[in-house]
Amino acid sequence: MSSLISSLKSEITRVARKELKGELQALRKNTTAHRSEIAALKRLVKTLATELKAINRTDKTSNKTKSPDQDSAKPTRIRFTAERLFTQRTKLGLSKVEMAKLIGASSLSVHKWEAGTTHPRAAQMEKIAFVMKMGKKEAQAALQS
Repeated sequence: MSSLISSLKSEITRVARKELKGELQALRKNTTAHRSEIAALKRLVKTLATELKAINRTDKTSNKTKSPDQDSAKPTRIRFTAERLFTQRTKLGLSKVEMAKLIGASSLSVHKWEAGTTHPRAAQMEKIAFVMKMGKKEAQAALQS
C-alpha cells in the first residue's frame, strides 16, 4: 500500500511540474519583454532630458542677446507692499487724505491698502509708483496745485 501511495505522489508531482513548466516559461517570456520595454523607455527619457537641457541652454543664451528695446516692450510689474506705502506716506509727512489726493483715490482706499486688506488696481499702481519716487517738496507742491 505504501508503494502505491508513494508512486501516486511521485506521479502527481511529475504532472504538476510539467504543468507549471509551461506556465512559468510564458511568464518568464513576458517578464523579459517587459524588462526590455522598460529599458527602452528609460533610454528615451534620458535622451529627451538631454534635449530639454540643450533647449533650455539655448533659450538662456538667446535671452541674454536680446536688445534693450525688446525688454522695454514688456510692461514692468510694480511691487506693492502695505508697509512701503505707509513708510513713504510718513516720510513725506502726509495724512491719508493728502496721500489719497496725490494718488487720485479715496482716503478709505489708502487706509485699506496700508492695512493690507485690499490691493490697488493696475491704474492706481502706476500713480502709487510715481508717488513713491516723490520727495517731500514735490509732494507738497503737487498738493498745492
